[in-house]
Order: sequence, then C-alpha cells, then structure tokens
Amino acid sequence: MAEDGLGGSESTGRRRRRPLRLVLIGLVALSVIAGGVLYFNREKLTVPPEGCKITTAGGKGTLDLAQAANAATITAVALSRGLPERAVTIALATAMQESKIHNLTGGDRDSVGLFQQRPSQGWGTAQQISDPVYATNKFLDGLVKVPGYARMPLTDAAQQVQKSGYPQAYAKHETNATLLSAVLTGREPAALNCVVHELAAPAADPSAASTAPTASSSPVSADGQQPPDVSERVRREFGRTVSAAPAAKAAKDPRAVLALTPQLSASTDSGPGAQRQSGWAVAQWAVAQAQELGIGAVAYDGKVWRFDKPSDGWQPKADGTAADRVLVTLGAPAKH
Repeated sequence: MAEDGLGGSESTGRRRRRPLRLVLIGLVALSVIAGGVLYFNREKLTVPPEGCKITTAGGKGTLDLAQAANAATITAVALSRGLPERAVTIALATAMQESKIHNLTGGDRDSVGLFQQRPSQGWGTAQQISDPVYATNKFLDGLVKVPGYARMPLTDAAQQVQKSGYPQAYAKHETNATLLSAVLTGREPAALNCVVHELAAPAADPSAASTAPTASSSPVSADGQQPPDVSERVRREFGRTVSAAPAAKAAKDPRAVLALTPQLSASTDSGPGAQRQSGWAVAQWAVAQAQELGIGAVAYDGKVWRFDKPSDGWQPKADGTAADRVLVTLGAPAKH
C-alpha cells in the first residue's frame, strides 16, 4: 500500500508539472516572436538621430542639418544665376574645405562664413559675408571670371577664386561634392532624406486674408524672432527662377500649403527632363531647409517626404502631387 501510495503521488506530480512546462514553453515562444517583431521594426519604433542622408546609385553620404541647408542654399544661388552643375560642384567642394559647409563666425585671421572670405581682402563686411546667399554670390562672381573654369581641374578653379595657402586642398572633396551637386540640382531625384526632430514655427498662413497686420498675424519663436518666411527665402535664394504662391489645403488638414513653381532656367539640364529636374532641385531644397523654415511635408512628382515619418524618406503618393510644381506644407501635423 505504501508503494501504491508513493506511486500515485509521483504520477499526480508529473501531471501538475506538465501544464506549467507548457506555459513556460508558450511564454518563451511569445518572447521570441515579440523580439523578432521589435527587431524587424526597430527603425519605425525608435526615432533616428537628426541629420540628412544621400542615397544614389553612384554613392551615399551624410550631412548634419546645417550642412544640408547651407549646401542647398549654395546650389539654389548657382541655379538662380543659370550656372552649370560644374559651378555648383566647385562651390560645394570649396565650402567643404573652407568650413565643412558650416557658416562659421570666425576662422584664420579675419575669415568668416561658408567660404572663409576675409573683410580685409575686399569680400565685404563680416556681417555681409555671414549671409550664405551673399557669400555664395561673391564666390560665384569670382568663379565666372575664371576663363574655362568648367573644364579645368576643380582644385585649380577653386584656387583661382580663393587664393588659398593650400591650393591642392580642394581636390580631395571633388567626389563628395559631385555626389551632392547631382542631388541638389535635381539630377538625382528623391535622393535626399532628412530627419528633423523639431520644426521651427512657420510664418503666418500665406493664404489668410488680412486688411492690416496685427501683433498676432505671425507667430514668434521662443527667442523672440519672427519665423522665416518660405516665400521670401525662395525669392532670395532662387531669384526669379522659382515662384511661390498659396495652394489649396489638403482635406481635413488646416496647415497652409505653398506651391513652388520652378522655371526651366532653374535646371542645369536643357533637355526634355529639364522641368522635372528643376522640380526635384526645389523639392530637395525644401527638405534640406525643413527644420529652419518649419516645413512639415514636401510633395512632388508622385512622391512625398514627411517630417512625421522620419524613417520613410520619399514615399509614393497616388494623389496630391504635381509634375510642374512642388507642394510644401507648413508646420507639423496635429497630434492625435
């Protein structure tokens, strides 16, 4: 009887342990599945760091937000002057060498800005040179005076303008500058994606009618400055080659929309693809300037970039885009 009793107790214990073992196996399986889901969706579940990436068939590169914005400005100014892509490449390579495409407040002796131009050498005042548009125009003024600059070695063309103590230093940046200019001139479409964590407050809705300006007609940033105006920035950087006008808002979205319409003269291509290339130059300029100008979305040519989808980059968009103008939505989407 004692043996039967012992045998019966052991059998009961085994039966009790089986459900526990099954539960543990189930928990382990669920953990593996959950881990797999998290791993394969890690880019969507975590916010990537701020910055910009360039991805083309010919190469890849990265920029911080300030570098991307400054490079886009350099390109826009060159396009406004009707200059070839080679001029953009030379200007970008020069800025890479002189300032790493940052608008520096100082440098060697009295050098200032993107191209480290010196007030004492006749480039302008320090305040003027600190303006990227002015500094780029001054560099290009010198470049176009160099006979045959588009056909000579890049470092020689840059040196003719800069008169640097290191005349061969510009050559090492040619590959990266060529890649960047191909993207920012629109020759490589949908190739620039920027991750922005926080947008500047956009200027007042350009489509809002107002008989007189009021104290509340435009938001004011935390530092007390008026927010930058996209239309004004387009005019300063692209000149007459791109026009800006209010456009219809998306359904159920109160945010203002601007239509940026490039002219053929905004392209470095004179062929049948010039209009499309011009549009992509403007579209990628808008992405590069998104943080400072408060741009929440850019739509063009069947694709859209969205501030609130940082890991997606340019995505297909069936409607709400055009092939003759770039649609720019101001501000971040409302949080639900």
